[in-house]
Amino acid sequence: MTLHPSVAAVRLPVRATLARLGPLGATATVAVACSGGADSLALASATVFEARRSGARVVGVTVDHGLQPGSAAQADRVVAQLAAMGVDETLTARVTVDTASGLGPEAAAREARYAVLEQVAEHLGASLVLLGHTLDDQAETVLLGLARGSGGRSLQGMRPAFGVFARPLLGVRRADTVTACQVEGIEVWDDPHNDDPGYTRVRVRRRVLPVLEDELGPGIAETLARTADQLREDTALLDRLAEESLARARRDGGLDVAALGAEPPALRHRVVHRAALDAGCPPSELAREHVLAVDRLLVDWRGQKWIDLPGHVRALRRDGLLVLEAVALG
Repeated sequence: MTLHPSVAAVRLPVRATLARLGPLGATATVAVACSGGADSLALASATVFEARRSGARVVGVTVDHGLQPGSAAQADRVVAQLAAMGVDETLTARVTVDTASGLGPEAAAREARYAVLEQVAEHLGASLVLLGHTLDDQAETVLLGLARGSGGRSLQGMRPAFGVFARPLLGVRRADTVTACQVEGIEVWDDPHNDDPGYTRVRVRRRVLPVLEDELGPGIAETLARTADQLREDTALLDRLAEESLARARRDGGLDVAALGAEPPALRHRVVHRAALDAGCPPSELAREHVLAVDRLLVDWRGQKWIDLPGHVRALRRDGLLVLEAVALG
């Protein structure tokens, strides 16, 4: 029997991801995060199939965010689907999304989801937690980063792997995951949030990307994803060079102004950003304007006293050093 191209498109990258476990694959536990949508169900089905080759244990994990009526019943349906697919174990985690955290609802839900998935991975001793993000998700992420003007780090999109997490389907189109589920007779859930134009990502998906495809020609999603890959390589190199620069500039109590000021801006700005985070600045609040203000203490010194940064951190020059220190409250 000939394998359908869409089913193959999903299974092959999953096979490659599981192969990275090497000899440990036969004793590994692999968790698959599954919402009940086409992407994650196609991923779960492919993982069950491919894990039979190595003997890896597959656990299907459903996270109930509690943001919609009937979310618990939907989680139960997903658990039943995963069990019918043949996963070795199912697990449901209920999270509380902190909508008062200052994050948007999507970001708050994502933060809660990743936190509980890390706990699940530790509990299971999982070697991998697989996520069902596709090439279309990657294209949307890159376009959103471009619109925010938040620099190359945002434009590099989602990482294929980080920590215990892996995204095997980042090179797979959403159309293939939908078709794979249809071919395999898997009933998918259409999350109402995915059609709500109140979410920026939904507007990008439903309106912006189709216009770009119509006006600039097909292949825009692939081009955006390819751009993310290229920027990720560049960013990795610059980050490594910045770490080396930071190590060279360190002195007791601060960073050597002369050594750091001689570095190219691309490295200097990264060093300042890293040093500010190390001093306690919250990543979500540290903006480019803060980095540039601190940078002026290095290369445009006119006797400024200090720069106040988010998280009660202060940057100042002292005895030829750039010092970033916590400011006592009260």
